[in-house]
Amino acid sequence: MPIRQLPENLVNRIAAGEVVERPASVVKELVENAIDAGASRVVVTTAGGGKSLIRIEDDGCGMDGEDLVLSVERHATSKLAADDLDDIRTLGFRGEALASIGSVAELSIASRPAGAENGLRLAVRNGTRQGPVPHALNRGTVVEVKELFRNVPARLKFLKSDRAEAAAITEVVKRLAMANPGVHFVLGGSDRAPANWPAVHGPGALEARLAQVMGDDFARNAVALASQRHGVVVAGLAGLPTFTRANSLAQFYFVNGRSVRDKVLIGAIRAAYADYTFRDRFPVVALYLAIDPAEVDVNVHPAKAELRFRDAGAVRSAVIRAIGEALTGAGWKASSSVADDVLGAFSAPAYQAAPAFAEAAEPAFAVPSYPSQATPTIRLADGALARPQGLAGFTEPSGRVEPIAEPPDHPEFPLGTARAQMFDNFIIAQNGEGLLLVDQHAAHERLVYERFKQQMAAGPVQSQAQLIPVVVELPEEDCARLEEAGAELERFGLYLERFGPRAVAVRETPALLGQTDVVGLVQDIADGLAEWETSSALADRMEAIIARMACHGSVRSGRRLRVEEMNALLRDMERTPHSGQCIHGRPTYVELKQRDIERLFGRTR
Repeated sequence: MPIRQLPENLVNRIAAGEVVERPASVVKELVENAIDAGASRVVVTTAGGGKSLIRIEDDGCGMDGEDLVLSVERHATSKLAADDLDDIRTLGFRGEALASIGSVAELSIASRPAGAENGLRLAVRNGTRQGPVPHALNRGTVVEVKELFRNVPARLKFLKSDRAEAAAITEVVKRLAMANPGVHFVLGGSDRAPANWPAVHGPGALEARLAQVMGDDFARNAVALASQRHGVVVAGLAGLPTFTRANSLAQFYFVNGRSVRDKVLIGAIRAAYADYTFRDRFPVVALYLAIDPAEVDVNVHPAKAELRFRDAGAVRSAVIRAIGEALTGAGWKASSSVADDVLGAFSAPAYQAAPAFAEAAEPAFAVPSYPSQATPTIRLADGALARPQGLAGFTEPSGRVEPIAEPPDHPEFPLGTARAQMFDNFIIAQNGEGLLLVDQHAAHERLVYERFKQQMAAGPVQSQAQLIPVVVELPEEDCARLEEAGAELERFGLYLERFGPRAVAVRETPALLGQTDVVGLVQDIADGLAEWETSSALADRMEAIIARMACHGSVRSGRRLRVEEMNALLRDMERTPHSGQCIHGRPTYVELKQRDIERLFGRTR
């Protein structure tokens, strides 16, 4: 076959395949043009998930007739003052967006620059330009895109539902709003609930905009970043290690005002939080980098979603140091050398349940059948005896306390018997070989998880009705995902229904969870649905959903336990497979042998 020159309309459609992936790509390109035009207010209106209509209105500098005609030509741009791709200081610079959009949709552009008597309007139908003609308009530009991909049915059938495409547009506008706090963004249309993020200015503008978009909770539970290293300025907000999400969708990265997803930055965040967060939990971060444009290549991806740093190591180092300094300033400090020595003597054994206790676990905290340990006797210094309600609530008197205990080396109790509760979170137990420290939350989390699996194998999980339905407020897209997955969630004992555009009402919860944090549970599941994208994947991710529910149904840290409850928890651990680690991979208990304790005090034998 001989070589031939492709026609212009086909060239534009091929280019559109690189630039215009979905309606959200169109919104991104057009809003970036508005921001580069100096707009202080941008209004985005959509219908049909952006497939039927996308309208972008701005109050920027506008275009005259000559610029309006050139704007729909390929490789025509006002974003490069000189032909230097190493000095990119604007968002859009390729000069392909409008030409590509016009080749796969009905495009119209109306614009009026400051000082002009009237505006002009130009239309593009299937790559053919019509106009420009006079048009009444205030200063600025209005771009309308209708019937996206109607003339490219192969592309149209690969688009997702209107709800999914509308959610993708929301995400794009959200990121652009976070990157430009001085611009007023309005998002509306027949396919969504409206959003309005007024412009903010001044020293606290960035924090105020992040509070608008990401919520006040993030602003209250985050520390400010302000650091400069290796020529990289790092700013933004980093969530406290205790403020995490179940996925990485709440991590935002901006380089020179451009929203990106970069493996160097993702790896830097992971490394910065490595000592603070647990596996499968993700910190919430809004990271802003300012760097010399010559040190970053933004021309490696058609949609400018990726970039390449010339010195990735310097950028990684700057980010890790900025976050580390901020978290340290918030009070997160390293362990002392003495604590390191003590922790070095501890081990987290992979506990295997004894054969005699391998059957299904009994209900949590069943009262054990060893009355001698249920209410231990305490001998005070004056010889008096006391039987407190439980060690967790026992207040030590001024004299010496000497508990009288049964022999701790009972062969049927590998995890020993409870001696005390420390910091309302850790159970101190003693067996025949040494001392054990048990994380009550992590341990019970595993027990609930295993019981969930047993009930799921036998049939739907039993549920308990809420006396009053719990209303949980969530973003519109999360509510839609939960509603779509409602039938699957009922198998897990969770019954909910839509309660307005931005809320769901929870009527029943799994009985295994007891008095659980319903709001936190629903938010966590919504995060999972967003990560997995489709409700059909819910059945394939049964263990992940059960793990999220088990986390919310376990004994919370800070709850004081009675002695019989602590011992019942230890017995349940002995009867339950895999109880040596929680569902996040952390150990549920650590053990310090008697010889290790003696070595800490300089004793040898």
